[in-house]
Amino acid sequence: MGSMDFRTEQRQTQTLSPRLQHAVRLLQLSSLEFAQQVHDALGKNPFLEEDSSDEAGDDAVSPEQAAQAQEAREAQEAVAETMAAPEGEGPGEGDRDMWQADGLGSGKRADDDETSALDMMAVPTSLATHLHGQLAVLPLTLRDLVLAKVIVESLDDDGYLRTDLQEMIAVADLDPPATLEEMQIALKRVQALEPAGVAARNVSECLLAQLSTIEDEDAREVARHIIGEHLNCLAAKDVSTMARALGRTPAEIEAVCDRIRRLDPRPGWRFGSTQLQYVIPDVIVRKVRGQWNVQLNPAIIPKVRLNQVYAELFQRHRRSQNAEMATHLQEAKWTMRNVEQRFSTILSVAEAIVSRQKHFLEFGAMAMKPLGLREIADELGLHESTVSRVTNNKYMATPIGVFELKYFFSRAMTTASGGACSGTAIRGLIKDIIEAEAPTAPLSDAEIARQLATQGLQVARRTVTKYRQLLKIEAVERRRRHTPS
Repeated sequence: MGSMDFRTEQRQTQTLSPRLQHAVRLLQLSSLEFAQQVHDALGKNPFLEEDSSDEAGDDAVSPEQAAQAQEAREAQEAVAETMAAPEGEGPGEGDRDMWQADGLGSGKRADDDETSALDMMAVPTSLATHLHGQLAVLPLTLRDLVLAKVIVESLDDDGYLRTDLQEMIAVADLDPPATLEEMQIALKRVQALEPAGVAARNVSECLLAQLSTIEDEDAREVARHIIGEHLNCLAAKDVSTMARALGRTPAEIEAVCDRIRRLDPRPGWRFGSTQLQYVIPDVIVRKVRGQWNVQLNPAIIPKVRLNQVYAELFQRHRRSQNAEMATHLQEAKWTMRNVEQRFSTILSVAEAIVSRQKHFLEFGAMAMKPLGLREIADELGLHESTVSRVTNNKYMATPIGVFELKYFFSRAMTTASGGACSGTAIRGLIKDIIEAEAPTAPLSDAEIARQLATQGLQVARRTVTKYRQLLKIEAVERRRRHTPS
């Protein structure tokens, strides 16, 4: 029978305090996500307020930036004075009256009784709206119009019809029910609308509907055979197979394939608004008097501060029943410290990176040095995971482009002379070799590896393949171009 006893053990474990957990969470966010977090904190925490003063921003910018900002302010004031000039004096005054006379005066007005800028913005037209507008002017019966509208509403964002016609009969809900023949006729009506290729059920059908844009009749017929019978060869750029099957020269097939590639396989993408996510750099690197200068981007630094008046009043009249307000004050202090710590860490890591990758900034990708996270972590006294969080989703604006901070890290590869070369430099060299190759005789990955070996870089063929794919460069057969015989 087992015995029961009590035993004491001493263990040493590492735990993160709530403040450190909050700091780590903020550190790994991108600049846009971090700005949203601070904005949410401003709305929830009464001890945080927006800093409307420009002093903090002025301290973070260089004299050149301050001069540019002053010029921008003067230009804005000049524009404001021009717009405020008496009638007939300011440029565009007559145009504005014409806008208002054209019916825009019935829209919403700004506080100064002028037409709001939002009222003048063009509303993006969706694909469905565009097609419904064309159906509205066709001489269709109500039944035919309903069936055509059902098909239009079933199209996806690409402009394709992915739903079976039999299923849409129930969606139409007509009395008597629509027949499959009626649905096919309605589909033909929609496919005859603009843009060409809309309401297609596959890529082949979409491209075939656009062949009328090819003026040459012979080329149009060859394109019809390629799209209808050799679409896989077209995708693989297998020109020789298509040339043998169609009895044409490779140069003729290549010319027709180039014409087919100008067709639009996604006609629905022309309509509707596209939300673009722009990269906002966290740090800006410039060369000033021969030295590389690293500074935080003032645009990403949140203008937030602790409301000292509220904090002092609360501390003066603090009571035990105000535990929730005490929590808000503590969180506000944590937020301010974490904001400062976040940008201090980003700036330190960026400065350490620039100090090691000066040659990259001077000469490009082939001058990139091997660099590991541990090297930066040891120099700054940080944990390697902290450097990893800092370099993820953080960007650096340089004179040669905007790069993610982790782009500057790559493992070392030994050269024939015993030196070290970074993977980024080898990728840049592979890109230069491929750009210099003859279009009619592209180099295979094995041939590229042999050229690298002649330059003292022992790189395996599979490594060349991996780097080529990272560069989004196609294989040798897909890069081959045929010239007229």
